[in-house]
Amino acid sequence: MNKTKVLFSDIGGVLLTNGWDKVSRKEACRVFNLDFDEMEHRHDFIFNVYEIGRITLAQYLNTAVFYESRNFSTKDFTDFMYSRSQELPEMLPYLVEWKKKHPDIRVISINNEPRELNQYRIRKFQLQRFFDAFISSCEVGMRKPNPGIFQLALGIAQINPDECIYFDDREMLVHAAAETGIPAYLHRNFEDTKKILQEVFG
Repeated sequence: MNKTKVLFSDIGGVLLTNGWDKVSRKEACRVFNLDFDEMEHRHDFIFNVYEIGRITLAQYLNTAVFYESRNFSTKDFTDFMYSRSQELPEMLPYLVEWKKKHPDIRVISINNEPRELNQYRIRKFQLQRFFDAFISSCEVGMRKPNPGIFQLALGIAQINPDECIYFDDREMLVHAAAETGIPAYLHRNFEDTKKILQEVFG
C-alpha cells in the first residue's frame, strides 16, 4: 500500500528557471556593461546572507552592483532580474493537473530563494496552484544543503521520511535530502519526473 503523503520539490530548475544564477548574472553584466569578475566577487560575498532573509534586495544590490554610481536605476536592474524567471517546458501545467488528480497529496516546496524573488515567482507563475506551502530559505533562515531545512520540512508536514518524496535538479541536494532519510530523486527532465510520479502515486 502506498503510504506517500507529501511531495516535496525544489522550484528553480524543476518548474522554473533558476532565479538569479551565474548565466543570468553574466547576461546582466553584458546588458548593463558591468565587470563580471567584480560583481561575482561581491555577489559571492553577500548572496548567502540575502538568501536566508537577513538583508533586503536593496541591500544586496548596494553591495553587488550599486557600490558606485550607475547610469541605470535600481528598478532597471531589478526588472531585469525578475525577467530571467521563466517556466520550464511542460512541467508546471502538468503538475497543476496532477495535483487536481491527487488532492490528498500535500505538495510543499523546499527551495533556496531570496525573499523578493521568491515572492515575485510565486505570484507571477501562480505557484499556489500546485504548492500547498513554501519552505523557502529566506523565510526559515536556512538553506540547502543544511540538513536542518529538510528536518524542518518533515516537522512542518508532521510525517516520517518514508512518507514523502523529494525532487531537486542538483545531485548534491538530492544526496543531502537522502541523508535525512527522505526518498529523493534527481529531476533530469519532464518525462523522467513524470514517470517517477506515475510509479510512486499511480
